[in-house]
This record gives sequence, C-alpha cells and structure tokens, in this order.
Amino acid sequence: MKRYQFTSFDGKKIVVTEWKPEGEIKGLVQISHGMVEHALRYNELAARLNAEGFLVFADDHRAHGETDKDTLGWCAGDIFNDTVRDLSLLTEKYRAEYPDKKLVFFGHSYGSFLTQAYIQRFSALYDGVIIGGSARMNGLMSFGGKLVSSLGCAFKGEKAEGRLMRKMTFDSYNKKFAEGNFVTSVKSEAERYEKDPLCSFTCSYNFYKRFMGGLRRLYTKKGLNKIDKNKPILVLSGEKDPVGGYGKDTRKLYELYKKIGVKEVTIELLPETRHEYFNDREKERAYKTFIGFVNRVIG
Repeated sequence: MKRYQFTSFDGKKIVVTEWKPEGEIKGLVQISHGMVEHALRYNELAARLNAEGFLVFADDHRAHGETDKDTLGWCAGDIFNDTVRDLSLLTEKYRAEYPDKKLVFFGHSYGSFLTQAYIQRFSALYDGVIIGGSARMNGLMSFGGKLVSSLGCAFKGEKAEGRLMRKMTFDSYNKKFAEGNFVTSVKSEAERYEKDPLCSFTCSYNFYKRFMGGLRRLYTKKGLNKIDKNKPILVLSGEKDPVGGYGKDTRKLYELYKKIGVKEVTIELLPETRHEYFNDREKERAYKTFIGFVNRVIG
C-alpha cells in the first residue's frame, strides 16, 4: 500500500491510497468512500481484490480523511461537484498508466451518490459500476435538505457544523435501532467506527448544501440519458439500511436504471444487513457478490 498526494483541477491536494497486487495486474477498481469516513476503511476489500489480481485506488474526498484532516467536514466551494471532478481526474490518471486494463468504479453511501453523478458525466472512463448503500432519493428530501442547509449557511455560516442536518440524517437513522447504530449490527465494528478519529465529526452546512444540491440534479432526463446503457451496473445494499429506505428506495434506483434501458443491471439486497454491508453479518456474501461482479466485468 502507498499513499500520495494528487493535485486536482483547482490545485487542491487530494490524498490517494493505492493497493497494488503482487504479480500481473488484471484490472483496476476505484473506490469512492462514504460520508464521515475515509479510504483506509476499505483495507479488507482492497486486500481481497489484490488477491484476485486487481489494483485498487481511492481518494480521501474533500472535507474528509487526510485530505482535509485539519478541517474535517468543511471545504470551500461546491464540494459535491468538485469531488466528482476529482474522481474523474484520478480515473484518467490510472487509465493513462494502465491503458489496456478495464476499470470498475465503486461508490458507497455518499460516494454512491457521487457515483450516480459520475456515470452521467464520464461514461467513457469506466467499464462497470457498483453502487452501494444507495437509493433513488426523492425530491422532497433533497429539497428540504437544501432549504435547511441553505438557511444554516445564511444564519450560522458555511463553516458551522450542520447539526440540524445531522439530526435529520444520521441521528434519525440511528433511532431506528435499539442499540442506536444504523451502520452495522456487529458491536465490534460499530465501536471501531466510533473510535476512528477520522469518522467522528459533523459535516458543515456548506457540505450539506452542496450535497443536497447535487442530489436534486441526479434524476433529470438529460442527465440519465448520458449514462452508457451498455455498461453493467450492480446495486448492492442491506435490507435493513435506512439510507435505502430498508430496500425500498434502493430498489427504486435499480428500477430506474432498468427503465432507462441499462442492458445489464442487477441488485443484491443482503438480509438482516444495515448500512455497511462489508462490516455486518452477511459480509462474506457481500464480498462474494462484489468480487464476482468485478471478475465478470474485467474478465
């Protein structure tokens, strides 16, 4: 494993992690991590993919991880769209270094919504996509979130912790479970997440404002028409994940891609599984499904 800084379009230094397999490289897998986490939380996934011969790389998104460790949750500008551009430039870098290798793009949670935007704008850069811990977000949720976060920016300031938005999302999700954790039902994994200093912060009102604005643009006819319908999509989530409406809104995303004509779109809803399928009781099934898809796409 190596870590390095990547200079993005606006001069921003983005921290990148690369996991390189021993021997021949079969293909590439790019990871777009979730909100309030970072790339190193995917060490086990990367190790399993390395064992199959795949090179894996992931950035720490703006306002996250080592990229913005001194200002966690905050970054100036249009964080959502700027991060989508970061991801595309990083893809281009690795495609240039390995021009004969296929690439699977994977996004989890917040990273999955970035992925939904990415595949509308950069359809030439990937060969298959995995959208994990996701949903087809309804307009009311994104409208309300945009309104609340915009008011937060106006009255509290863009850098202020988006505490009300957190209550509407993370805290609301946690209340659905007796032990107060929507991430995983495995106690040791929940504790590992809670003790991680790069996972214990509240995102700023500017982050939420830009995120909600990005969500509102995901389901336009113009944007959806730009998705390459010949490239396969796997939708992966837990049946007990509130982000996906306990499977309902995740299935709506799957149905949307079918409706617009994606030729190969599959869905895997893992039973008794919460938000982090790689850290819950059905993790082996999640890894098997994930790696099986990568092998089918890359060959």
